[in-house]
Amino acid sequence: MKLRIPPALVMLLFGALMYLLDRYLPFGEFDFFGRKPLYLVLAGLGALVILISVIQFLVNKTTTHPLDLEKTTGLVTNGIYNFTRNPMYLGMLLFLLAFGLKLGNAFNSLLAAGFVSYMNHFQIKHEEAALEKKFEKEYRYYCKLTRRWF
Repeated sequence: MKLRIPPALVMLLFGALMYLLDRYLPFGEFDFFGRKPLYLVLAGLGALVILISVIQFLVNKTTTHPLDLEKTTGLVTNGIYNFTRNPMYLGMLLFLLAFGLKLGNAFNSLLAAGFVSYMNHFQIKHEEAALEKKFEKEYRYYCKLTRRWF
């Protein structure tokens, strides 16, 4: 199956759903001391995780394009990839969680969970199959050592 929706667009679509939910759901609002610093830290952490993971791909001269897996030239397993197999998607999740905190509606956490479910089923599953086909035992070993998200 050829994937057609870029992950960044999926994140933006879930962000739009979060905004709509916050705007039109008449309940679920929350606030707490430190909410603003927390969402700023989460957004910054998300940006940092994505930046580090993209730099690692560039240093290893492999593609960051998730829709064109045939161009993958190497398996990156060090650095941030030692802790998570999908740091770019983890960074996107951190952005969504930060956005949900900024909006202040508790039900946005359900949409963030929906993002994880969507990515697992429609993106990561296909990426993992392609990487296992290309790198075989090396990739299976990496999967045993490193969790999918964190």
